[in-house]
Amino acid sequence: MRRLFRRHIRKTLAANVPPVLQEANFVFDKGEYGRAAELFERIAQAADARGGGRAPLFHLQAGRARILAGQTSLGMPSLKRGLELLSQHRRFPRLHKAGRRVVAELNERGLQNEAAEIQTWLKSVLPAMPSLDLTERPSKKPVLPTHCPSCGAAQRLDEVEWLDDATAECAYCGSPVREED
Repeated sequence: MRRLFRRHIRKTLAANVPPVLQEANFVFDKGEYGRAAELFERIAQAADARGGGRAPLFHLQAGRARILAGQTSLGMPSLKRGLELLSQHRRFPRLHKAGRRVVAELNERGLQNEAAEIQTWLKSVLPAMPSLDLTERPSKKPVLPTHCPSCGAAQRLDEVEWLDDATAECAYCGSPVREED
């Protein structure tokens, strides 16, 4: 019962996606990484100030945009802040996934020293990962749209939280994202 209520609340609240989030996702997808970084940094700072649960994601995306813009020295603090917030909130499965992704993306960009720094930090804060309970996940993964219809954020099957067998929650705005027909 409580889960159904939570889903209903999410569906009604997600309709109010801030235009700055839509713009940040739009310019990121267009490759305007410097502008996207500025917008995500602004969103992250506001979310951080109010203790918002999505603040880590916005910091990570700001850092990612800075790295893609070639501004490594500006991007690393955002990446670290996002990972630190996940650790502080004890969201270890998400920290594990995000950390792996950050390290892989830094290595892909030839930033081995930065990747090694993040990897070392992750090893110091991550507990041993127990085997994950996959009983709630559908056996056949639905095909989600590539981007959230509400805010425009890219959707990744391995990072979304599933609300039911065909609906995931957008990590950026909380909107329900349904399986494509």
